[in-house]
Amino acid sequence: MATSNITADYSAIDKRLTLYSSTQVPFLYQRDMAHALKMNPSDIRVVQVVIGGGFGSKLDMYPFEPISALLSMKTGRPVQIIFSREEEFVASPTSQPMVIDLTSGVDKDGRFTFREANIIKDNGAYTSWGATTPFVMMQAFSSLYACPACKFDSTAVYTNNIYAGSFRGYGNPQATFSIERNIDLLAEEIGMDKAAIRLLNANFQGETTGQGLHYHSCGHKEALKNVIENSTVKSIKSDNTHRYKRGRGYASMLHVGGGAKIYPTDGCGTTLKIDAYGYVTIITGSSEIGQGSETVLAMMAAEELGIELGRIKVINTDTDIKPWDVGVHASRTTFVAGNSLLGAIDKVKSKLSPKAAEMLKTDVDDLIYEDGLIKSQSSGESIRIDKVIRTVHFREPNELCIETYFYEPNSKFQDANYIGDVSASYAFASQAVEVEVDTVTGNVEVLDIYVAQDVGKVLNPLGLAGQIEGGVVMGLGYALTEEMIVENGRILNPNFHDYKLPTASDIPNIHFYPIETNDKEGPYGAKGVGEAPLIPTAPAIANAIADAIGIEIDSLPVTPEMVLRGLNKISSSIEGE
Repeated sequence: MATSNITADYSAIDKRLTLYSSTQVPFLYQRDMAHALKMNPSDIRVVQVVIGGGFGSKLDMYPFEPISALLSMKTGRPVQIIFSREEEFVASPTSQPMVIDLTSGVDKDGRFTFREANIIKDNGAYTSWGATTPFVMMQAFSSLYACPACKFDSTAVYTNNIYAGSFRGYGNPQATFSIERNIDLLAEEIGMDKAAIRLLNANFQGETTGQGLHYHSCGHKEALKNVIENSTVKSIKSDNTHRYKRGRGYASMLHVGGGAKIYPTDGCGTTLKIDAYGYVTIITGSSEIGQGSETVLAMMAAEELGIELGRIKVINTDTDIKPWDVGVHASRTTFVAGNSLLGAIDKVKSKLSPKAAEMLKTDVDDLIYEDGLIKSQSSGESIRIDKVIRTVHFREPNELCIETYFYEPNSKFQDANYIGDVSASYAFASQAVEVEVDTVTGNVEVLDIYVAQDVGKVLNPLGLAGQIEGGVVMGLGYALTEEMIVENGRILNPNFHDYKLPTASDIPNIHFYPIETNDKEGPYGAKGVGEAPLIPTAPAIANAIADAIGIEIDSLPVTPEMVLRGLNKISSSIEGE
């Protein structure tokens, strides 16, 4: 919940600028600040402060940041700028409001035949990351469910509204809302079950889509089956009364799960050091913004080296120390930084294992790392890992136990026609939602949300559950309550009293079922997770409301006023017949 902030400290002695920033992309931020200030990037040190959450808002460099730096350079004193909550609303970027005109085709058997999307996006007064969200949106339109043909057109329009930035899902929540609402309408048009039409068209392993996305692994159909089966155990229609109506809705999503090739490199560097006493230091280029990457990386090192977590520390905040990484976005950190760490660990083991095998009089292939020991599986004999490290250091070959590794995903740039396998892996998820609608007040209560997500491999069960539940709750707010009210370019509700966030009392039962597809490219088979759980929640809720009371829903949030207007429209139509 922290607001935008920056602390700049310029040293006139060494002509270097230190920035204490909450950026998600330290090295790109370093480059952009250098360009703005006409400095050498190496003369700018970026220290990332503790961040509880980024969600895309900290991808860009914003005007107040070079202002702070210039003030420090002019005064010779540290300068700090921290936004108030109202300033955060009026002067930081938002996700993109947009109008989507989607036309879709389906044959008599229920198979999708085409999609044509025409989009007008509110870019705001200035250009930030918001203008580039069609890069992700077109992947949803072209490649979510099997669809043989797709035409996509998007126009960013400058307005006098707040400028648009990036937000969790990067345009995918808006795209998926339109796709999934459209699928319900297609099913109604041909008289087909809404679960069945989705299962029929679900993505599958080995599929290469029209836009060139290749699914090495794919848990889409399994996720759909899971939420359909678990949500239909009990009947919801039997609970309906004259006033309260219940409904069920489905939605799925596709998102990058192994980074995205939008820069010359999408890789991450790691420096791994084990000291003479068996303590591990991971210096990773990746950044922690509340998603739990430090814990996951430490767990990987503990798993590979057999060293307890208390002996492992992660350093990841200082551009003067850590190696390159493109930043935290595109659900990439566990996938890319994890593979980088595993590469560094392999190089360290290539130093330790031959010496340990020599000391234990066995072969390298016979060794396992466990409980701070290197053990021979055949003889049962073992030796402490720190003793092996000291032997490597103080005797032949007289080497330090430190290695670096840079991992670059095998993803590809899109070509001039926007075709290309842009991610090393793709994540899939499905959700089923049950709601109860009060037809007198228009209030919507979400009762249960069933979530099945293709995570590749579960690495940290508790952290994974936190990501899923947090994303779902964010999607709940997106669906029902959160709305920035803008009039003539001014925000009328720039505070948490008038901008309605979900609270603890609004949270429904969330049932999570991880789908493990063991992607061959991911660390231990894992995929990126962070953005996905938000994306299908709003369309699933909207579909459930429409199922309950039969109203048309084509915008968000679905407020009580919108529900009552929809019900009145139905009543007027019946009376007019």
